[in-house]
Amino acid sequence: MLESVTAVRYVAPLREGGSLPGLVEADDLGTYVVKFTGAGQGRKVLVAEILVGEVARRLGIPTPRLAVVHLPSAIARYEADEEVQDLLTASPGRNLGVDFLPGAFGYDGSRPPSADDAAAVLWLDAYTANVDRTWANPNLLVWHGRTWAIDHGAALWFHHSWPSRPPDVARFVAQPFDPSGHVLAPVAAPLAETHERLAAELTEDVLREVVDTVPDEWLETTGSLPDLGAVRAAYLEHLLLRLHRPESWLGGAR
Repeated sequence: MLESVTAVRYVAPLREGGSLPGLVEADDLGTYVVKFTGAGQGRKVLVAEILVGEVARRLGIPTPRLAVVHLPSAIARYEADEEVQDLLTASPGRNLGVDFLPGAFGYDGSRPPSADDAAAVLWLDAYTANVDRTWANPNLLVWHGRTWAIDHGAALWFHHSWPSRPPDVARFVAQPFDPSGHVLAPVAAPLAETHERLAAELTEDVLREVVDTVPDEWLETTGSLPDLGAVRAAYLEHLLLRLHRPESWLGGAR
Protein backbone atom coordinates (compact mmCIF):
# COMPACT_ATOMS: atom_id res chain seq x y z
CA MET A 1 0.00 0.00 0.00
CA LEU A 2 1.06 3.58 -0.56
CA GLU A 3 2.06 5.58 2.48
CA SER A 4 -0.75 7.81 3.75
CA VAL A 5 -0.13 11.36 5.00
CA THR A 6 -2.30 14.37 5.81
CA ALA A 7 -1.93 17.79 4.19
CA VAL A 8 -1.28 20.61 6.65
CA ARG A 9 -0.65 23.53 4.26
CA TYR A 10 -1.38 24.28 0.63
CA VAL A 11 1.73 26.11 -0.61
CA ALA A 12 1.23 27.04 -4.26
CA PRO A 13 -0.40 25.92 -7.51
CA LEU A 14 1.78 24.50 -10.28
CA ARG A 15 0.29 25.93 -13.43
CA GLU A 16 2.45 24.09 -15.94
CA GLY A 17 -0.09 21.25 -16.24
CA GLY A 18 -3.72 21.41 -17.28
CA SER A 19 -4.94 19.69 -14.10
CA LEU A 20 -3.53 22.39 -11.76
CA PRO A 21 -1.56 20.22 -9.33
CA GLY A 22 -0.44 21.94 -6.16
CA LEU A 23 2.56 21.98 -3.86
CA VAL A 24 1.46 20.80 -0.41
CA GLU A 25 3.17 20.29 2.94
CA ALA A 26 2.15 17.20 4.92
CA ASP A 27 2.27 16.01 8.50
CA ASP A 28 5.29 13.78 7.81
CA LEU A 29 7.30 17.01 7.19
CA GLY A 30 7.42 16.13 3.51
CA THR A 31 6.43 18.28 0.55
CA TYR A 32 4.37 16.80 -2.26
CA VAL A 33 3.12 17.72 -5.68
CA VAL A 34 -0.53 16.77 -5.21
CA LYS A 35 -2.76 15.71 -8.08
CA PHE A 36 -6.35 16.21 -7.04
CA THR A 37 -9.31 13.90 -7.44
CA GLY A 38 -11.49 16.89 -8.28
CA ALA A 39 -9.44 17.90 -11.33
CA GLY A 40 -11.15 17.79 -14.70
CA GLN A 41 -8.98 14.95 -16.01
CA GLY A 42 -10.65 12.52 -13.63
CA ARG A 43 -9.45 9.75 -11.37
CA LYS A 44 -8.30 7.42 -14.14
CA VAL A 45 -5.30 9.70 -14.59
CA LEU A 46 -4.38 9.07 -10.95
CA VAL A 47 -4.77 5.33 -11.50
CA ALA A 48 -2.36 5.49 -14.46
CA GLU A 49 0.09 7.55 -12.38
CA ILE A 50 0.15 4.85 -9.71
CA LEU A 51 0.30 1.83 -12.02
CA VAL A 52 3.07 3.18 -14.24
CA GLY A 53 4.96 4.83 -11.40
CA GLU A 54 4.96 1.67 -9.31
CA VAL A 55 6.00 -0.46 -12.29
CA ALA A 56 8.88 1.98 -12.83
CA ARG A 57 9.89 1.72 -9.18
CA ARG A 58 10.02 -2.06 -9.34
CA LEU A 59 12.22 -1.84 -12.42
CA GLY A 60 14.68 0.49 -10.70
CA ILE A 61 13.76 3.49 -12.87
CA PRO A 62 14.16 6.68 -10.82
CA THR A 63 10.70 8.09 -10.15
CA PRO A 64 9.45 10.13 -7.19
CA ARG A 65 7.85 8.29 -4.28
CA LEU A 66 4.05 8.26 -4.33
CA ALA A 67 1.76 8.73 -1.34
CA VAL A 68 -1.92 9.13 -0.61
CA VAL A 69 -2.42 12.67 0.71
CA HIS A 70 -5.51 13.22 2.83
CA LEU A 71 -6.83 16.73 2.18
CA PRO A 72 -8.89 18.23 5.03
CA SER A 73 -11.80 20.27 3.73
CA ALA A 74 -10.78 23.19 5.95
CA ILE A 75 -7.70 23.88 3.80
CA ALA A 76 -9.85 25.36 1.04
CA ARG A 77 -11.10 28.14 3.33
CA TYR A 78 -7.73 29.84 3.43
CA GLU A 79 -7.07 29.90 -0.32
CA ALA A 80 -7.67 33.28 -1.97
CA ASP A 81 -7.44 32.08 -5.59
CA GLU A 82 -10.98 31.11 -6.58
CA GLU A 83 -9.86 28.52 -9.14
CA VAL A 84 -7.64 26.80 -6.59
CA GLN A 85 -10.32 27.06 -3.89
CA ASP A 86 -12.85 25.37 -6.17
CA LEU A 87 -10.38 22.56 -6.88
CA LEU A 88 -9.61 22.03 -3.19
CA THR A 89 -13.30 22.10 -2.30
CA ALA A 90 -13.93 19.40 -4.93
CA SER A 91 -11.10 17.19 -3.63
CA PRO A 92 -11.59 16.43 0.07
CA GLY A 93 -10.22 13.14 1.33
CA ARG A 94 -7.59 11.08 -0.46
CA ASN A 95 -5.53 12.55 -3.31
CA LEU A 96 -2.31 11.50 -4.99
CA GLY A 97 0.95 12.95 -3.72
CA VAL A 98 4.20 12.85 -5.68
CA ASP A 99 7.32 13.47 -3.61
CA PHE A 100 8.69 16.93 -4.42
CA LEU A 101 12.32 16.90 -5.60
CA PRO A 102 13.80 20.20 -4.39
CA GLY A 103 16.33 21.70 -6.77
CA ALA A 104 15.47 19.42 -9.66
CA PHE A 105 15.44 20.95 -13.13
CA GLY A 106 13.72 19.97 -16.33
CA TYR A 107 15.50 17.63 -18.72
CA ASP A 108 17.05 19.49 -21.66
CA GLY A 109 19.36 16.83 -23.07
CA SER A 110 22.56 18.41 -21.76
CA ARG A 111 23.00 15.66 -19.15
CA PRO A 112 21.56 12.53 -20.74
CA PRO A 113 21.19 9.30 -18.77
CA SER A 114 23.22 6.23 -19.62
CA ALA A 115 22.12 4.21 -22.64
CA ASP A 116 20.70 1.50 -20.39
CA ASP A 117 18.80 3.96 -18.18
CA ALA A 118 17.40 5.73 -21.24
CA ALA A 119 16.33 2.40 -22.72
CA ALA A 120 14.54 1.47 -19.50
CA VAL A 121 12.40 4.63 -19.64
CA LEU A 122 11.76 4.17 -23.35
CA TRP A 123 10.75 0.55 -22.75
CA LEU A 124 8.43 1.58 -19.91
CA ASP A 125 6.70 4.08 -22.17
CA ALA A 126 6.38 1.57 -25.00
CA TYR A 127 4.97 -1.04 -22.64
CA THR A 128 2.41 1.30 -21.08
CA ALA A 129 1.63 3.14 -24.35
CA ASN A 130 2.71 6.49 -22.95
CA VAL A 131 2.94 9.04 -25.76
CA ASP A 132 3.66 11.99 -23.46
CA ARG A 133 7.45 12.01 -23.24
CA THR A 134 8.46 14.17 -26.21
CA TRP A 135 10.51 17.34 -26.47
CA ALA A 136 7.24 19.27 -26.31
CA ASN A 137 6.63 17.74 -22.88
CA PRO A 138 9.62 15.65 -21.69
CA ASN A 139 8.20 14.74 -18.26
CA LEU A 140 11.73 14.14 -17.03
CA LEU A 141 13.65 15.81 -14.23
CA VAL A 142 17.36 15.81 -13.48
CA TRP A 143 18.03 15.46 -9.77
CA HIS A 144 21.19 14.39 -7.94
CA GLY A 145 22.81 13.50 -11.25
CA ARG A 146 20.08 11.11 -12.41
CA THR A 147 17.17 11.39 -14.79
CA TRP A 148 13.80 10.92 -13.08
CA ALA A 149 10.61 9.94 -14.90
CA ILE A 150 7.47 11.82 -13.84
CA ASP A 151 3.86 12.38 -14.94
CA HIS A 152 2.49 9.10 -16.27
CA GLY A 153 -1.17 10.02 -16.44
CA ALA A 154 -1.30 9.86 -20.25
CA ALA A 155 -0.35 6.16 -20.27
CA LEU A 156 -2.74 3.17 -20.24
CA TRP A 157 -5.26 4.92 -22.50
CA PHE A 158 -7.46 1.82 -22.70
CA HIS A 159 -9.35 2.46 -19.44
CA HIS A 160 -10.85 5.72 -20.73
CA SER A 161 -13.16 3.71 -23.02
CA TRP A 162 -14.54 1.47 -20.26
CA PRO A 163 -17.66 3.46 -19.39
CA SER A 164 -19.01 3.01 -22.94
CA ARG A 165 -17.34 -0.22 -24.08
CA PRO A 166 -16.19 -3.43 -22.38
CA PRO A 167 -12.43 -3.96 -22.05
CA ASP A 168 -10.69 -4.77 -25.34
CA VAL A 169 -7.47 -6.40 -24.23
CA ALA A 170 -6.47 -7.49 -27.74
CA ARG A 171 -6.50 -3.90 -28.98
CA PHE A 172 -4.16 -2.72 -26.24
CA VAL A 173 -1.86 -5.71 -26.61
CA ALA A 174 -1.45 -5.03 -30.34
CA GLN A 175 -1.15 -1.23 -30.09
CA PRO A 176 2.17 -0.27 -31.71
CA PHE A 177 4.50 2.29 -30.20
CA ASP A 178 6.27 4.92 -32.30
CA PRO A 179 9.55 5.92 -30.63
CA SER A 180 10.53 8.50 -33.23
CA GLY A 181 9.47 11.47 -31.12
CA HIS A 182 10.53 10.09 -27.75
CA VAL A 183 12.93 12.41 -25.96
CA LEU A 184 15.34 9.59 -25.00
CA ALA A 185 15.27 7.58 -28.23
CA PRO A 186 18.55 9.07 -29.57
CA VAL A 187 20.53 7.97 -26.49
CA ALA A 188 18.79 4.67 -25.62
CA ALA A 189 20.33 1.23 -25.97
CA PRO A 190 18.53 -1.30 -28.23
CA LEU A 191 15.26 -2.39 -26.67
CA ALA A 192 15.34 -6.08 -27.51
CA GLU A 193 17.86 -6.81 -24.74
CA THR A 194 16.17 -4.29 -22.47
CA HIS A 195 12.89 -6.13 -22.87
CA GLU A 196 14.42 -9.44 -21.85
CA ARG A 197 15.93 -7.86 -18.76
CA LEU A 198 12.95 -5.83 -17.59
CA ALA A 199 10.10 -8.16 -18.51
CA ALA A 200 11.64 -10.84 -16.32
CA GLU A 201 11.23 -8.53 -13.31
CA LEU A 202 7.49 -8.09 -13.81
CA THR A 203 6.04 -11.39 -12.66
CA GLU A 204 2.31 -11.84 -12.27
CA ASP A 205 2.68 -11.47 -8.51
CA VAL A 206 4.56 -8.19 -8.92
CA LEU A 207 1.97 -6.76 -11.31
CA ARG A 208 -0.87 -7.88 -9.05
CA GLU A 209 0.83 -6.11 -6.16
CA VAL A 210 1.08 -2.96 -8.29
CA VAL A 211 -2.60 -3.11 -9.24
CA ASP A 212 -3.61 -3.69 -5.62
CA THR A 213 -1.83 -0.46 -4.67
CA VAL A 214 -4.57 1.68 -6.25
CA PRO A 215 -7.07 2.94 -3.64
CA ASP A 216 -10.53 1.44 -4.00
CA GLU A 217 -12.29 4.80 -4.38
CA TRP A 218 -10.25 5.70 -7.48
CA LEU A 219 -11.41 2.63 -9.40
CA GLU A 220 -14.53 3.02 -11.55
CA THR A 221 -16.91 0.12 -12.04
CA THR A 222 -18.94 -0.24 -15.24
CA GLY A 223 -21.65 -2.48 -16.61
CA SER A 224 -19.04 -4.97 -17.81
CA LEU A 225 -16.84 -4.49 -14.72
CA PRO A 226 -19.45 -4.59 -11.96
CA ASP A 227 -17.18 -4.68 -8.91
CA LEU A 228 -13.71 -3.63 -7.82
CA GLY A 229 -12.33 -7.15 -8.18
CA ALA A 230 -13.34 -7.17 -11.84
CA VAL A 231 -11.74 -3.75 -12.41
CA ARG A 232 -8.46 -4.83 -10.84
CA ALA A 233 -8.51 -8.09 -12.81
CA ALA A 234 -8.97 -6.12 -16.04
CA TYR A 235 -5.95 -3.93 -15.32
CA LEU A 236 -3.87 -6.96 -14.47
CA GLU A 237 -4.92 -8.77 -17.64
CA HIS A 238 -3.99 -5.80 -19.83
CA LEU A 239 -0.58 -5.44 -18.20
CA LEU A 240 0.21 -9.16 -18.29
CA LEU A 241 -0.81 -9.86 -21.87
CA ARG A 242 0.95 -6.82 -23.32
CA LEU A 243 4.08 -7.74 -21.40
CA HIS A 244 4.20 -11.25 -22.84
CA ARG A 245 3.23 -10.33 -26.41
CA PRO A 246 5.72 -7.63 -27.40
CA GLU A 247 5.77 -8.41 -31.13
CA SER A 248 3.56 -5.47 -32.11
CA TRP A 249 4.37 -2.77 -29.59
CA LEU A 250 8.10 -3.39 -29.34
CA GLY A 251 8.65 -3.87 -33.07
CA GLY A 252 8.72 -0.19 -33.93
CA ALA A 253 10.91 0.70 -30.95
CA ARG A 254 13.77 -1.70 -31.51
